[in-house]
Amino acid sequence: MIPIISIVGKSGSGKTTLLEKLIAELKLRGYRVATVKHNVHDFEIDTPGKDSWRHAQAGSDLVVISSPHKLAVIKRLKEEMNLDEIAQLLDDVDIILTEGYKRGDKPKIEVSYQAKGRGLCSAEDELIAIASDQTFPLRVPQFSLDDAVGIADLLEREFLGKVKG
Repeated sequence: MIPIISIVGKSGSGKTTLLEKLIAELKLRGYRVATVKHNVHDFEIDTPGKDSWRHAQAGSDLVVISSPHKLAVIKRLKEEMNLDEIAQLLDDVDIILTEGYKRGDKPKIEVSYQAKGRGLCSAEDELIAIASDQTFPLRVPQFSLDDAVGIADLLEREFLGKVKG
């Protein structure tokens, strides 16, 4: 089963910035990475007026936009899919990193930026690591906000089964 790790934290804490660095580091190491961004609100990825948008507006339950370099699938849902259901749609990757899903049941790395508040969103037993500019009295590995190398090492040891040599 593909490991799923959620990057969580308060708004503005640096989740996206850390994810960008972590993705780049894992790619340098030869891993295939998928990301899932959780949005509690509805969103649009299609442009109003374009053909694929018009297909969806006409009632298509599944719209696929395909080009030589990208493929996007827009699927109408009756209810939100959980991470395990989403993971079944993803293939050919070594790890799935999510941004969000702080209420989900997957292992979490919490990003905490002191200027955004001192507390954490997650309980200690949900966390595999913390990335922060402050320290917490918890028994989980703690990294600086920009230590993508250290976090990638942890993911290799604990989830990817490949230790750097």
